[in-house]
Amino acid sequence: MGWVRANLALQRGHSVNWVPVGLGMGVAGYFAGVAEPSVVHWAMVCGGIVLSVLCAVVWRSMRVVWIGIALILFGFLIAGVRANAVAAPQLGFRYYGPIEGRIVQIDRSQSDAVRLTLDHLVLENLAPDRTPARVRVSLHGQQGWIDPVPGLVVIFTGHLSPPSGPVEPGGFDFRLSAWFDQLGAVGYTRTPVLALDDDPRGPGIDVLRMRVGDHIRTRLEGDSGAFAAAILTGDRSSIDAEVVEGLRATNLAHLLAISGLHMGLLTGVVFAAIRMGAALFPFVALRLPVKKIAAIAALCVGAFYLLLSGRAVATERAFIMIAVMFVAVLLDRRAVTLRAVAFAATIVIVTRPEEIAGPGF
Repeated sequence: MGWVRANLALQRGHSVNWVPVGLGMGVAGYFAGVAEPSVVHWAMVCGGIVLSVLCAVVWRSMRVVWIGIALILFGFLIAGVRANAVAAPQLGFRYYGPIEGRIVQIDRSQSDAVRLTLDHLVLENLAPDRTPARVRVSLHGQQGWIDPVPGLVVIFTGHLSPPSGPVEPGGFDFRLSAWFDQLGAVGYTRTPVLALDDDPRGPGIDVLRMRVGDHIRTRLEGDSGAFAAAILTGDRSSIDAEVVEGLRATNLAHLLAISGLHMGLLTGVVFAAIRMGAALFPFVALRLPVKKIAAIAALCVGAFYLLLSGRAVATERAFIMIAVMFVAVLLDRRAVTLRAVAFAATIVIVTRPEEIAGPGF
């Protein structure tokens, strides 16, 4: 116990950095389970959290240990709540027939085919309570009858099947990511995709993304326009497969994933430009909190970029990191510290605990 106390004393002042470690251990423990915990198990977890907190209050000499146990159990609870909160019907058989749905996302498959993610689905002879919340369909055959945009309601005939598991023991389990994306089936179609409703009913930001992407590709023709649209709007559907393969061969494919590099460059330039611009006018620089104004402006620009880029997981993680840094500036705290990383990791674990199993975490 003396050895434990001595090592805990060395972490005095750094306890916040261990919060995501404890939460992450609990989340990992949940995903490592072979079956969903029963009601009795959940009651034991909740009771363990309460007991650990009480022990931390009473047994002050070992408070850090008890708080660590509480964080592990709380991480386990967070993962379970998240997994059950996103529960949606999964297709349990192979389906072939008419499919109606609203476009929510457009990208490309590994075979370079345009791929649509649909919600508000209607499948033949399938009750609404058994219909998946979302499906993803690759478009093959002769297409071009419509210009797919988010919010457009389409109809076609296609094949659907349940999300597949890992192809090898310990390999990537697509069913896990599909579950948290509420993706109940994947498939393809070789028949023309037709518009059932010409008036897109999607969020305005998604329509804006498509218009910005089209405008960029009109001004910058070829691969340059497709690349520029991809790193601004997150739409990679117009990038040629050979270009993607070339980026992979040169270890530059990560540039297509809007993450910390893009978010840091954008918000950093905005922050620096406002501060440097204000420095040109001493009357403004000496009387206004220019640094905080620049931080607020950069934070707003980063939030808009998050929405414009499609709110991908990697972009959300980058925005959280940036937000923690600029909030620290607003509170007159150090912006670049390991504690900021710990805060960002904690927020990601609480909001998206499934990301701890991803390579980006």
